[in-house]
Amino acid sequence: MPTGIALRDARAQLFAAAERVLARAGVSGLTSRAVTEEAGVAKGVLHRHFADFDDFLAELIRDRVTLLTQETSRLEKLVGTADVVSNLATALTHIFTPTALGLIAVISSRDGVRAQLRETTPHGVPIFTEATAMLSTYLRAERGIGRLIPQADTDALAFTLIGTGHLLFAGELGGLPDTDAVEEIVASIVVGAEPGVRP
Repeated sequence: MPTGIALRDARAQLFAAAERVLARAGVSGLTSRAVTEEAGVAKGVLHRHFADFDDFLAELIRDRVTLLTQETSRLEKLVGTADVVSNLATALTHIFTPTALGLIAVISSRDGVRAQLRETTPHGVPIFTEATAMLSTYLRAERGIGRLIPQADTDALAFTLIGTGHLLFAGELGGLPDTDAVEEIVASIVVGAEPGVRP
């Protein structure tokens, strides 16, 4: 296959196919054969562009981590607008998509993928680590303009929001949690950090 645009197209096609397989069949059904069949390409196409299937999955996860930068930009624009709880609840909904939840399960279940991801995320769990940093940056900005108390530990708040958010989104049966449920959880976490509010 020619290099350049064709390579990017092949990667995008394979990544999209992997996400569809993951949504339909879960982690156990996510194999190189399933991905190439879903993409409608020969199995050799995947191995032409990636060293092995773990390499492919690691690149897929890195690709999806870059999408968090778009969410970071969106969240930065919300500083000082609406209210902190609703902004954070919306951010968690954008972070914990079905695809992200599936990829987190892939990270947890495949040692080879985790090992490769250490190159770009040396500490913590990819997706979690980047999302926590994103929320911490947002919370620091809100603290800086007085919408959180000066003593608010933004790193701890972000860590708690991501951990609790994952449990909420991954633990729901039959679908993702509704907006009210997410906002209720967020409010219970940040209440002590809001000016004039005590838990």
